[in-house]
Amino acid sequence: MRVSVLVPVYNELATLPEILRRLVATDFPKEVICIDDGSTDGSREFLERLQQQGWAALPSVQLKNVNELKVVYQPRNAGKGAALRRGIDEASGDIITIQDADLEYDPQDIPRVIQPIRDGVADVVFGSRFIGETRRALYFWHSVVNKGLTFLSNAASGLNLTDMETCYKAFRREVLADITLEETRFGFEPEITIKVGKAGLRVYEVPVRYFGRTYDEGKKIGVRDGFRALYAIAKYGLLRS
Repeated sequence: MRVSVLVPVYNELATLPEILRRLVATDFPKEVICIDDGSTDGSREFLERLQQQGWAALPSVQLKNVNELKVVYQPRNAGKGAALRRGIDEASGDIITIQDADLEYDPQDIPRVIQPIRDGVADVVFGSRFIGETRRALYFWHSVVNKGLTFLSNAASGLNLTDMETCYKAFRREVLADITLEETRFGFEPEITIKVGKAGLRVYEVPVRYFGRTYDEGKKIGVRDGFRALYAIAKYGLLRS
């Protein structure tokens, strides 16, 4: 089964070449779709060079399996959700999954995330940071908020996930074709989770590793995004049947 890996990019030049190098070295057939979300730090120019030169533009690149490349550019910064919607429109794989452009998630875990779909037992798979794998210990209150949002999302969706906010989510292509997405920023996470839960789809979780970064290292999610997640849970879980 062919996999479309969506890589939303916003000011990630410090980590973007390395995460792409790791991604194409991971052994599964894939197309990589990079969506630049109005970067101003040189990420956009790097992607333009990558588009022109191909994977040879990456340092010490080792290609495994099929690695097709597509780069699309948002005209302005619109948010992660908007970038992912654009990537979904461009995707042609049987499975669609997400890879953040930082180094918090290791692409070597993607085969594990997509395996339940390959096996025919799942429609959607979440890669959980909280069920038994290596993770960096950071930000107690972030953890509290994450677990609180996951609890509220579960109440709204009817699922029993441990990590709603995870980057690693994989979908059968048909699942996303049948869901209309609206959120433009990090509200994408609860929106897609609640809509998947309400659709009665087969949802699995698998453990993934997590190498979290600090705000000094470029972490972007903040208080505003937490409130937007709460709003999204209320909007899609409580206000809509």
